Amino acid sequence: MSAIHKPRGKWLAALCLLPFALFFFAFQVAPLIWVALNSLNTPDGWGLGNFEKAFASKFYMQAVKFSLQIAFWSSVFGMLIAIIGSYSLRQVDSKLRDFVIAFSNMTSNFAGVPLAFAFIILLGFNGALTLLLIQAGLIDSFNLYSKNGLIVLYTYFQIPLGVLLLYPAFDALRQDWRESAALLGAGTWAFWRHIGLPVLTPALLGTFVILLANALGAYATVYYLTTGNFNVLPIRIAAMISGDISLDPNMASALAMILVGLMAAITLVHQLLLRRSYHVPR
Repeated sequence: MSAIHKPRGKWLAALCLLPFALFFFAFQVAPLIWVALNSLNTPDGWGLGNFEKAFASKFYMQAVKFSLQIAFWSSVFGMLIAIIGSYSLRQVDSKLRDFVIAFSNMTSNFAGVPLAFAFIILLGFNGALTLLLIQAGLIDSFNLYSKNGLIVLYTYFQIPLGVLLLYPAFDALRQDWRESAALLGAGTWAFWRHIGLPVLTPALLGTFVILLANALGAYATVYYLTTGNFNVLPIRIAAMISGDISLDPNMASALAMILVGLMAAITLVHQLLLRRSYHVPR
C-alpha cells in the first residue's frame, strides 16, 4: 500500500513545486537568457564586440574596479562588525537580543532615498556628524560622495544583513565544547582556532558571498546619493537602458553579463574554499 502511495506523493510534491518553477523560469532564467543574447548583438551582427569594447574601455573598467572595491571593503567591514555583534547577542538578555534582531530585520530593508537622505544629513559636507567631528579635531573633512564615503554607506546596510545571517550560525557552538576545551587546557585562542572558526567557516563564507552580491547589485541608494554621477556598474547599466543620450541596451546587457560573471567567479571561489574547509584536519 505504501509503495502505491509513494509515487503519488512524489507527483503531488512535484505539482506543488510547479508554480515556483514557473516563476523562477519567468523572472530568473528567461531574463538572464534574454540579457545574454542581447549582449552578443552588435551593429555588425552577432559576436563579442560589446565585450571587447567594454574590456578595452578605461571608463567601463573603472566602473568594474570601483564596484569590486566598494563591495569588497564594505563586506569585510560589515562582516567584522556583524561577527562581533552576533557573538555578543548570544551573551545578553533575551529581551535585548529580540529587540536587536527585530531592529536589524527592519534596518536591513532601509535603503534607497530614505537612506541616502539620512546619510546626507549626518555625513554630508554640512552634515551634523561631519561638523561635530571637524570641530572635535578628529577629521579635516569627509566626502560622502567619494569612494570612501560610499564604502561607509554600503557598510551601514551590510551590518544588519550580516547579523541576521550570522546570528543563527552561533547556535552551532555548544557551551560544553568550550568547557571541555578548557578542561583539556585549551585557551580562548586555541578554542576558536581549532573548534570555533572551523565550525563557523561555512556560515562566514556564505555570508560574505551574500554581502558581496548585495553590494555589487546595489543601485537605488548610490543613484540617489550621487544622482547617478559615480561610476559603478549598476549606474552604468541603468544609464544605458534609460538614458536619452547614451542609450545602448546591448552594451548594458554586456556589462550586466560581466556583473553576472563576477558573481559566478566569486561563488566558484566560495565553493572551493568551502570544500577545503570541510577537509581541513581537525
